[in-house]
Amino acid sequence: MRILWRFNKNIAKISLLFFAIAITSCNALKRVGDNDLLLTKNNVYTNNQKINDEDVESLIVQKKNSTILGYPLRLNLYNLAKKNPDSSFQSWLYKKEKREQRLVNLLSKKQVNRLGESFLVKGMSVWLKNIGEAPSIIDTSKTTKTLERLSAYYDTKGYFNNNTTFKIDSSKRKKRAAINYKVALGKPFKLDSVSKKITSTVIDSIYLAHKSNSFVKSGQQFDLNNFNNERERLTYIFRNNGIYNFQESSISYDIATDTTKTANDQLMNVKLVIAGLKVRGDSAITTSNYKIAKFNKVNIYTDYLYDSEENNLQSIEYNNYTIYYKDKLRYKPKTLVNAIFFKKDSIYRDLDKIRTYRQITSLNVFKYPSINFDQENNTLDANIYLASRSKYALETNLEITRSNIRRLGVGFGSSLLMRNIFKGAETLSLSAKGTFGLLSNSTLLDNFFSEIGGDINLNFPRIWLPFINTDKIIPNYFLPQTRATIGTSFQKNIGLDKQTFNTILGYNWTPSDFKQNTVELLNIQYVNNKNTNRFFEVYQSSYDNLDKIADNYETLPELSDFFRTEEGNTNAALTIPEGTNGFMNAVLNNEIATTTEDKDDVSSIKERQERLTENNLIFASNYTFSKNNKKGITDNNYYQFRFKLESAGNFLSGLSYLTPFKENEDKQLLVFNVPYSQYIKTELDYIKYWDLNQSNVLAFRSFTGIAIPYGNSDNIPFVRSYFAGGSNDNRAWFPYSLGPGKTDAINDFNEANFKIALNLEYRFPVLGNFNGAIFADAGNIWNVFDNVEDPNATFNGIESLKDIALGTGFGVRYDATYFIFRVDLGFKTYNPAEITSKRWFRDYNFGNSVLQIGINYPF
Repeated sequence: MRILWRFNKNIAKISLLFFAIAITSCNALKRVGDNDLLLTKNNVYTNNQKINDEDVESLIVQKKNSTILGYPLRLNLYNLAKKNPDSSFQSWLYKKEKREQRLVNLLSKKQVNRLGESFLVKGMSVWLKNIGEAPSIIDTSKTTKTLERLSAYYDTKGYFNNNTTFKIDSSKRKKRAAINYKVALGKPFKLDSVSKKITSTVIDSIYLAHKSNSFVKSGQQFDLNNFNNERERLTYIFRNNGIYNFQESSISYDIATDTTKTANDQLMNVKLVIAGLKVRGDSAITTSNYKIAKFNKVNIYTDYLYDSEENNLQSIEYNNYTIYYKDKLRYKPKTLVNAIFFKKDSIYRDLDKIRTYRQITSLNVFKYPSINFDQENNTLDANIYLASRSKYALETNLEITRSNIRRLGVGFGSSLLMRNIFKGAETLSLSAKGTFGLLSNSTLLDNFFSEIGGDINLNFPRIWLPFINTDKIIPNYFLPQTRATIGTSFQKNIGLDKQTFNTILGYNWTPSDFKQNTVELLNIQYVNNKNTNRFFEVYQSSYDNLDKIADNYETLPELSDFFRTEEGNTNAALTIPEGTNGFMNAVLNNEIATTTEDKDDVSSIKERQERLTENNLIFASNYTFSKNNKKGITDNNYYQFRFKLESAGNFLSGLSYLTPFKENEDKQLLVFNVPYSQYIKTELDYIKYWDLNQSNVLAFRSFTGIAIPYGNSDNIPFVRSYFAGGSNDNRAWFPYSLGPGKTDAINDFNEANFKIALNLEYRFPVLGNFNGAIFADAGNIWNVFDNVEDPNATFNGIESLKDIALGTGFGVRYDATYFIFRVDLGFKTYNPAEITSKRWFRDYNFGNSVLQIGINYPF
């Protein structure tokens, strides 16, 4: 098997080598005629200064061939294709007199024709041309069109007297040339006086109240963007100050050169013109003054169907709202009214319409709402039409998994969603899941594992706090929600057969599309390890370390019952759990003579065993604030920020002063015979994207997190600790294999309570839906302010920053529209676990690289 694997590996290397030779040996000028020039670069100069502006570069009609890290891959793929595969095949077929007849006799006339259309003969060339890129031959007609675009662009910036020229520079390389576009800008035009002509007195008064924030001001250089922005600003203001039917086309500008000044002054007089409302009639267009519109009635139609008759509906009045329904009103009137931001006798605002759409949609009990208005004179009737979603929704899923721990796993899941459970747009979700399968060990009877669990989740479309009204602090347009969750899971033959129980009472609200707040008032988690005797079966590294120490003492007669000798192996091994526990007790109780180093190592292993086998009770509260300025799914120039603060154990600690709790031998207070965790934890996460050009993106992430135990705890529960490595962290290390500090993966799952992570990634298009990336990941985890005393694993100030690991590498991403499939290859560039002189590039090779597979971008 190993020989076959090596053979396949060598074949792959040889194939890769031949492919690399074929690509690199391609002649980029293969399809460039003798009188043609291959475009290698476009340069734009304004007043003899080179411009690096993506907006300006986008005006260039003819682009150079794309490159990947400076290499024209697509051009060379195109050049690999045969220029005319049909002619080449016919030439080969008839080159020898009897070749065609021999092939017909061997195959058939039809098969010979198909041979000419086959992939090897024709299809490969077509495919190479499709994925490749034809050489960009300089075309002066396209160059001239670019000049026209550049001139028009700088006209919009006030340079109306600009002059554009170009020059083809072919002096550096044969049959290659760059195009230099030159723009002589001249003196820009500026705005002199800014006046107005507004026909409606209402519009005029609103304009004057907001005039100070105008984008168009006297003394500015002419810029068409300022005029467009001002039109949008004024339209937004008018439509949010009662002008329901305001038309942006009513806004125009009269611009004229100031004739009272000299020609060299190049000043312009601007007049803002806001005309009246234009209405198209049967035979003519009439104009009238704009007026402020107020709401007369607000009608809410529930259970609305477009083919239903409104005459058959019943109605009720509630707080100046009329609610229509069929047969029976299934929603509390207050819930419906709280989602509507139009009020009787209030003026119309576009913002209220947007908030109403958002709030109704967030209730998750209606399909996308429809809102229209009936206007008569200066009054509006708002009609909100709501179509109910199905009360029940059932989802099921099936999952098949395989890993180094699970040979085969089959997972089932089901979730039942019940909407409007208490008539207040609440949603109740009942979910259950189960995974069953075989573990990756040799014995079949003990190979079966199972994991089952379930959750109950109840959502309220408001902040629910007994005896407290939060409406003034968190208004409805913040989309407030309350979430209450109770869940549990049970494992058998996985790890230590863990049982978990958790409950959450949390709130979230979204002031805008860019900000979100989340508070978990209660986050309670109870972890019960049912089979702690399996610790050394699960955590193999701890067992190997302990067994290695025990080899020095296996000949002692008093320890003979702790070892077993396997067939074919001369070394005795500790039995589990009798041998492992007995040996540790003998060492730590001084029942046998050991070295100080061995005793310290055994003590460390014993502490880790107790830490990972103890039951946990976490009674926490936390707050999370997140903010971003991403404008859409295609926006690649934005940032994300997240701050989280969590505190655990303080409520129980305060309660202990009122109700005496039991204590264990370590003086820890117990709740349900479990020492509760007490700590404070904070995290800062910042992500920044830069859109460079042509779909090239630079992405950066920084993360810092620390959890400090105190009071009833001297360490952080495993489920709340940090780990390093993995496809979303430092990709040169596997998950849990980096750190803490300068230690070298001493445990199966290495974790700590302080983490720093820094990531930088450059992303670029490769071919079609495939994108590439090169990255650098830095970071590590450490123990700080806890019971770990190993100086190699603890953070000891600024000097410990030299333990930050660095991984670099490259990857490929496939964009499947709805998700990104990602493959990364990471190399250990700086490994703090090595001795100081060998930390840089010690394992920087393919043999020690780490392959990471993930879904979507790592950050």
